[in-house]
Amino acid sequence: MAADDMGHAEDAWWRSAVVYQVYPRSFADSDGDGVGDLDGLTGRLDHLSGLGVDVLWLSPVNPSPQADNGYDISDYQDIDPVFGDLAAFDRLLGAVHERGMKLVMDLVVNHTSDEHPWFQESRDPASPKRDWYWWRPPREGREPNNWGSFFSGSAWELDAASDSYYLHLFSPKQPDLNWENPRMRRAVYAMMRWWLDRGVDGFRMDVVNLISKDPTLPDGEVHEEGPYGDGSPYFVCGPRIHDYLQEMHREVIARYPGRLLTVGEMPGVTVEQARLFTDPARAELDMVFQFEHVGLDHGRGKFDPRPLRLTDLKASLGRWQSGLADVGWNSLYWNNHDQPRVVSRFGDDGPSHRTRSATMLATVLHLHRGTPYVYQGEELGMANAPLRTIEDFRDIESLNHYTEALRAGAEPEDVLPGLRAMGRDNARTPMQWDASPHAGFTTGTPWIPVNPDHTEINAEAALADPGSVYHHYRRLIALRHQEPAVVHGDFTMLLPDDERIYAFTRRYGRTVLLVVGNFTGDTASAVMPAGWDGAELVMGNGPSVPPRPGRLVLAPWEARVHRRDD
Repeated sequence: MAADDMGHAEDAWWRSAVVYQVYPRSFADSDGDGVGDLDGLTGRLDHLSGLGVDVLWLSPVNPSPQADNGYDISDYQDIDPVFGDLAAFDRLLGAVHERGMKLVMDLVVNHTSDEHPWFQESRDPASPKRDWYWWRPPREGREPNNWGSFFSGSAWELDAASDSYYLHLFSPKQPDLNWENPRMRRAVYAMMRWWLDRGVDGFRMDVVNLISKDPTLPDGEVHEEGPYGDGSPYFVCGPRIHDYLQEMHREVIARYPGRLLTVGEMPGVTVEQARLFTDPARAELDMVFQFEHVGLDHGRGKFDPRPLRLTDLKASLGRWQSGLADVGWNSLYWNNHDQPRVVSRFGDDGPSHRTRSATMLATVLHLHRGTPYVYQGEELGMANAPLRTIEDFRDIESLNHYTEALRAGAEPEDVLPGLRAMGRDNARTPMQWDASPHAGFTTGTPWIPVNPDHTEINAEAALADPGSVYHHYRRLIALRHQEPAVVHGDFTMLLPDDERIYAFTRRYGRTVLLVVGNFTGDTASAVMPAGWDGAELVMGNGPSVPPRPGRLVLAPWEARVHRRDD
């Protein structure tokens, strides 16, 4: 299939698009039960259209026991009553399309809930669906192999009724589907077509590079931190991953030419692998989410945070920019439902620098080559939550890590700092609409407490302030829509060894953009690249330091975009 037929041409609509992710539990509650819902989201769509975004990515709203906040789906073709019903979904979809936007759903098909009918049927060893999941007998009275789960503990759970284990790379409530089974795959493809025929505009595919496992399920290497083996060599970008994605494209995506956006979440993916996944000629995906840059501040693990070295960030993002320059496409993000708030992580969330650092980070990210993703509240500069004790946490990953660490002998005061800095609950506190009780999110009791800083950081205040983070995001999105160099320009990293200033150029035809950002709370300077003295300032994030001939001088957390025509 030719690239143009697939919508991968130079002018593919998603190249100039900006995607906004909504975590529906925490966005807007219409019925006062403390949980966000679809009608609440529909009532707030003008916030998104006012921002200028093109696509709404909706995190899972399917029926679910909520063991992993909806990423454990028990029915792929319905809506969980906590969020509404299919009529509410259709109202939302219609309202999105009326505003000229598109809607992308989360596709979670590495695993289901253990309450999904498919899994319930598979518990019977005689069932035709038995091998829709990874069932294995005990090995010498223990688990079939030594793999550990991403959510702590073994990746295997014993089902006493059949004296067999099933594989779960995440929670025991999330058994992994066996993609080796063609009937299971056909059922998934039929479900995808059902949503697309309803009007959905694409999918963000949850951990989709884990769907192919080495069928022999060998033991993994046990590292120092033990006690479980690392199975990732046998399931990260496994042996048939490209076969499956190409089949999915043939059976589903190709039937809706030019209309859809497909992005695969792919932990552990390399640049070389991403080139294959996003090469238009291979007909797999439009783009991938990679995790390299959001692992740069991890020490021995996610909950062992280290200060970010700017040169590491440049090396990582620069490698992805150059690696996908001729083939494929980048997705650009700082935040999502699994990451702490970037202004607290890589910026400064104190009152003196929060706005400036949030807008600097936005400028640097959005001017890279790729499709930017904005996570709800990011456009307000929302910060990490004050999670003081373990009772403040809700997320299964954090709670399991805490329990396992204490069982291994750690003290709470040694474990909690890492959870506070990196825990996923930071991203899941309710959207801050105004300064009223519960931030205008709900009239009831929110499922997770609202950040107390909502009295200062909220959408109502941001819209009224021309210098707010919100209006800076709006101008960045408008620049992407108006300036072809932002979408199509090539990328050249500058100052790769500077630990304070991030700088690069984007060139398209005669137009060249220079993007600079100060990643520190101090004034920073460097030699100005030749030819940029006196160049037009396209946009910035506040008062600048007076220019000096031949020098690039930036105020704390300052960002600037300059333009010239060669």
